[in-house]
Amino acid sequence: MKIAISAESTIDLPKEMLDQLSIKTVPFTVIMGEDEYYDGEFELQQVFDFVDKTKKLPHTSAVNKAQYEEHFKKLLKNNDAIIHFSMSSKSSSAVFNAQSVASEMKNVYVIDTLSLSGGIALQAMKARELIDQEKSVEEILSAVNDLIPKTVTAVVVDKLNYLHAGGRCSGLTLIGANLLSIKPQLLVKEGQITACKKFIGKIDAVVKKHCEDVLNSYSDYDREHAFIAHAAATEQMIENAKASLTARGFKNIHVMSVGSTIACHTGPKALGIMFIHK
Repeated sequence: MKIAISAESTIDLPKEMLDQLSIKTVPFTVIMGEDEYYDGEFELQQVFDFVDKTKKLPHTSAVNKAQYEEHFKKLLKNNDAIIHFSMSSKSSSAVFNAQSVASEMKNVYVIDTLSLSGGIALQAMKARELIDQEKSVEEILSAVNDLIPKTVTAVVVDKLNYLHAGGRCSGLTLIGANLLSIKPQLLVKEGQITACKKFIGKIDAVVKKHCEDVLNSYSDYDREHAFIAHAAATEQMIENAKASLTARGFKNIHVMSVGSTIACHTGPKALGIMFIHK
């Protein structure tokens, strides 16, 4: 049986990795003023420039049913089945649209990853590994579902401006955080993005504290793959994250820029690490 792997653009993998893993994506839409763009098809800096100019966040629109129908039908022309990895149902309505379309088609399976970005990528990579081993759809779905609660996605952001603009923190909190140089840590817990610890200092140094804090929260991890996903991070931020992951024995550390859908909520100089814990 030939099985296709599908995901929304919020998997954030660069084109080379998408091609290497044979993952086909369908894009979210980003709306800036009167203009609409497909996620991943324009420079991330446009998002930040738009916010600086208008003091408003772009709007993001989930993949609609018509887009999924077209996407799935196209894949089924050359495949016997599709396993689609969808962004967390706690963050987007995309998964419900995908499930609705899949329910009217044969051999289309939608996974609510309860994750985003590199977290989705890790689950899709596991599926690719099992497809290459010629495992059945049932075996692949079982293995991936087992990974979902073990997928760690942890992000630290430089400024609260974007979270404030999106209604995720108060004006008073924003002022206090900027005055004290507070950098909030965001964790994805059961699919929900939750504010956890707060770090004080310059973002380059805070990234190291953030990574060590997250890694120390687990006794063991699958060291085969880890992701560093960032929005316009500095080279030092990336190197500090790499050093933390390397010190813990991760073999393949993949660095990628997030797409505009994620960056609309984090702002620039945000960095996340994603891995599977045991």
